[in-house]
Amino acid sequence: MKKESIEKILPAPLRDWFQTMKKRDIKGLQEIRLRVGKPVIIYMHNQEYYVSENELVSWGKNRYVVTDKDIKETMEFISNYSLYAFEDEVRHGYITIEGGHRVGLSGKVIVENRQVKTIKYISCINIRISHEIKGCSDSIMTYLFEDHQVLHTLIISPPKCGKTTLLRDIIRQLSNGYEDQEGITVGVVDERSELGGCYRGVPQNDIGMRTDILDGCPKTEGMLMLIRSMSPAVIAVDEIGSSEDIDAIDFVMNAGSKIICTVHGANVNEVKDKPILGKLMDKGVIERFIVLENKNGIGDMKKVYDKQYKLIGMVVEPTTNKH
Repeated sequence: MKKESIEKILPAPLRDWFQTMKKRDIKGLQEIRLRVGKPVIIYMHNQEYYVSENELVSWGKNRYVVTDKDIKETMEFISNYSLYAFEDEVRHGYITIEGGHRVGLSGKVIVENRQVKTIKYISCINIRISHEIKGCSDSIMTYLFEDHQVLHTLIISPPKCGKTTLLRDIIRQLSNGYEDQEGITVGVVDERSELGGCYRGVPQNDIGMRTDILDGCPKTEGMLMLIRSMSPAVIAVDEIGSSEDIDAIDFVMNAGSKIICTVHGANVNEVKDKPILGKLMDKGVIERFIVLENKNGIGDMKKVYDKQYKLIGMVVEPTTNKH
């Protein structure tokens, strides 16, 4: 992670604290939340912290409270003093900055003709730190192939278990080639700019040499566009959930491409019970299920199931992200 890209958008009162962060803590940094009139909250190693006298504390007095000026400064730094140039991003509620980090925004929403026009009076900012962990998919890559063919795969994970990070590394390895598997063309629909972390159209994360990405594109339209224009062997999307997504996945499969996607859920049964996703499960077309759990660290337990929901593998990664 480029520490500088985060540091330069923080308001002045928080820069001294950020500069003192240790390398180990930088790796575990997940979110920085700024809310006017509230203490700044830092999520790191799945724990919540505050800033007090330039140190992280889990509780106590003298916690730094975010001001209007802090929010204004942060927005100016993010937009390089040209917020009007980011009107489209603001309308969608986030801006991706250099390094692939995504900055979520909330405030007064202006609606016209039942469409969000913009967000004014921004009062809350969520800086989500993009982490690229190369090799985090090593332990499950062999499960994604059968007779050298990629299998339709669904990654199931509760929030904050690292499913996007895992999917990103799978994309990279499929694209570049994994062990004796030759690299293949991968199409990525990155609706929320989290997989590639594109900044001005260029992926900030390594998603492989044979990967084509549609950044900021709705998943449904993006999957159809890639099939029609880029001939991908595999299409990867994050967080499916709508009936339109399921229809697009049908289109992808019927076109002969493989699908690798993620969904929120605690386990296979929970996903099966969801009305829309249950329809996808009932079709019996998904050939591998990867279920992430937190055991000692973020997403360090990976359970692998086959098409009949039989557990065929379980991996517990060595803990490297424990605080």
